[in-house]
Amino acid sequence: MKFGFIATSGSAHDIVRMAEEADAHGWDGFFTWDGIGGGSGEMEVFDPWAILAAVAVKTERVRLGAMIFPLSRRRPWKVAREALTVDHLSNGRLVIPVGLGAVDDGGFSKVHPETTDRKQRAALLDETLAILDLAWRGDAFTYDGEHYQLDDIRFAPRPVQRPRIPIWVVGSWPRPKSMARAARWDGILPSLSADPFKQPEPADLAAIGSWLAEHRTQHGPFDVILEGVSPGDDPAWTEGTLRPLAEAGGTWWIESRWEAPNDVETLIARIRQGPPRL
Repeated sequence: MKFGFIATSGSAHDIVRMAEEADAHGWDGFFTWDGIGGGSGEMEVFDPWAILAAVAVKTERVRLGAMIFPLSRRRPWKVAREALTVDHLSNGRLVIPVGLGAVDDGGFSKVHPETTDRKQRAALLDETLAILDLAWRGDAFTYDGEHYQLDDIRFAPRPVQRPRIPIWVVGSWPRPKSMARAARWDGILPSLSADPFKQPEPADLAAIGSWLAEHRTQHGPFDVILEGVSPGDDPAWTEGTLRPLAEAGGTWWIESRWEAPNDVETLIARIRQGPPRL
C-alpha cells in the first residue's frame, strides 16, 4: 500500500511547504483539492493546476494530484494542456483523480450556468475523459460528442507517462454505470452508494475487487484508493485497520484531514511523522 497526504488548509506557500515536507518524509503522494470558492469565513481556495505546477518543481518523488477534479466544470481541452504541463514539470508524477463532485462543495452550486444535474455531469465527465485519452496520444483527432466537439486538433508534446497520465475515478458501489466508468480507467476511489461518507470495509473491497476482475477489459496496473485519518505512529491501529484493507485490495491510503484540527502546523507535524508502516 502507498500513502498520500492532502493539504486541506493553508496559503499557497503553506501548501508548497507541505509538499516539500511530504517529499522528504516518506510519503508516496501529495494532493491539493479543486474548489471554486465559498462564502465569507470559509477556507481559502487556490487553483489546483497552479499549485501543482509549483509543487512539481519543488519536489522529486511524490505523485501529485487533486482530490478530486470535478471535470464537468472544466473545459476538456484546457485540462488536457494543464495536465500535460504538470506531467512534464514533474517528470511524469501526475495522477488525475476525477468524479462528479458534490454540488455544494467549494461553491459549485453558487456559480451559473454550471449544471448540477447528476446525469448531465456524468455525461460531461465521460466526454471529457474520452477527449483526454485522445489528446494524450499525440495524433490529430476529431471528436463529435453531444456536449463537446473538436475538429482535427493535435496536442503536443505527449505526456511523459505512457500510454497516458493515469486517471483515478470515483466509483459508487454497487451502481453499475458508475462502476463501469471507473473500470475503464486506471484506478477507483470507491464510494458506498448507501453511505458515501462511510469508509469501505475489507468486505466491501473484496466485493469491488471481484466485480472489477469480472468486468474490467483494460490491462495494466489498477489502483484502489482509500481516504481517512490515521493516528500516526500506532502499529496496533495499522495492523488492525490498514492491513485488512490492503489485503482486501486497497493500494493507496490518502490522509484526508478535513475536520479540525487541520491548521497548517498540525498538518505539517503529521506529515513529519511519516506515513503508517505496514
